[in-house]
Amino acid sequence: MSRGGRDKTNDESERRCIVTQDVQPKAGLVRFVLGPDGLIYPDVAEKLPGRGIWVTSDREIIEKAVAKGLFSRGAKTKAEAPDNLADLVDQALAQRVVELISLVRKSGKAVCGFEKVKGWLAEGRAKVLFQATDGSERGKGKLWTPEGSRWFGCLTSAELGLAFGRDRAIHGALGSGGLTPRVITEAARLAGMRKQDGGKAAASKDTKTA
Repeated sequence: MSRGGRDKTNDESERRCIVTQDVQPKAGLVRFVLGPDGLIYPDVAEKLPGRGIWVTSDREIIEKAVAKGLFSRGAKTKAEAPDNLADLVDQALAQRVVELISLVRKSGKAVCGFEKVKGWLAEGRAKVLFQATDGSERGKGKLWTPEGSRWFGCLTSAELGLAFGRDRAIHGALGSGGLTPRVITEAARLAGMRKQDGGKAAASKDTKTA
């Protein structure tokens, strides 16, 4: 049992947010590292060397970490964070989500366009439904999220279109397996940054069943 009374699986890594001091699964946090130049850099892929500094994937919380100089405390040495750090995180996460969706598409496990997505939903093939933030609410309301699946409204039509190799897209669907669990994790982080529905922490049970 982890803090907060949640059941904890053996492979569910947790970290402490330097702002809220809450311990939670890494899926809801963004990793930062201190560069040799003394600057703080976001590490959304979690591959950069160095001691990780973790902050909840929330724009206001990241901005608070910058304003209060909490990265220096987390790094245990002087650390300078750019004022636009939250913007950098937002851009990096959006790019990562777009790239991952593109890879899922190339594997044949993703479609876009109202009719194709509607067909996948009707056939039970859709594990994740994406709908652009700037799409028509009337049009988006005609589609549904199947039970046990995830919905995200954290990408613009231009971003979603880029993932599918076109100028813009309003609706997109991903099948199960492959990279879909990773898309869920990263999209949840981006949704948290952009305060969009679908940004609930991508807990292990969500990613495992994808």
